[in-house]
Amino acid sequence: MADGEGDGSAADDSWFFDSLGHLTPEPPIKRTMCDRCGRPATVCLCPFLPRQPLQVSTTVYIIQHPHEETRVLRTVPLLAACLPPDRCHVIKGRRFKQGHHPELDWMLSSPNTYVLYPSDDALDIDEVAMATQSASQDPPQYNMVIIDGTWTQARDIYTANEIFHFPKQVKLSGTGVSEYVIRTQPNDTSLSTLETAAVAMAALERRPEIKEVLFAPLRALCKFQLECGAQPHQSKEYLKSRGLYKKPSHHHTNQLYKKTSPHNITGKAGL
Repeated sequence: MADGEGDGSAADDSWFFDSLGHLTPEPPIKRTMCDRCGRPATVCLCPFLPRQPLQVSTTVYIIQHPHEETRVLRTVPLLAACLPPDRCHVIKGRRFKQGHHPELDWMLSSPNTYVLYPSDDALDIDEVAMATQSASQDPPQYNMVIIDGTWTQARDIYTANEIFHFPKQVKLSGTGVSEYVIRTQPNDTSLSTLETAAVAMAALERRPEIKEVLFAPLRALCKFQLECGAQPHQSKEYLKSRGLYKKPSHHHTNQLYKKTSPHNITGKAGL
């Protein structure tokens, strides 16, 4: 009896599943995205961007590790949205041979080009600013090179490419704790790429307002994420000092590299 009932039930239901095969699935609804800030329209950050691109005398060159493009909540798009197109250039790659990138070769040969990297010879950026201009002069046309990636990725790019060794290296100091609280930083002096560019340009041009203008969309981004349930992150250094840091398993190592932004370390590291 039980077997008979089972056969009948399967036969009775077959017409239902057959009918599903004739249905055309509806395409997923795509969220409307903002053309300027690249965010969903419901959490658009344009009200926090400058109405007009911020006029600066420094040109920022972001040397971006390819893996950075896959990360969510990146700060480089916000930086680019705040500056004129000719003041923010994003160059993606890992290897840059001399002679293969004419624009880079020309820019890196300029005496007003600086690479933000904590080499042994790196100069404090505030000292550079004081040495290259006086209060009565307009700021020089600086070029600032910033490597965008995790600390491991940034170190690899810098070490493997001699062209980034030619300009003088500079570092930041006394920047305080990062406001990019929705990502785990390696230590308390690490900054996001946007923060690094903002602090560097404000120092070089002696214009503190640059930092405030560029920080506005970053603060708004973090506020939106926290309101949507994200948790504020402490640095890895902070967690370790209090015995709260749990070393990730090998399975999650790659994800950890993608989620940290230690390439902009100040002080001893200097990025």
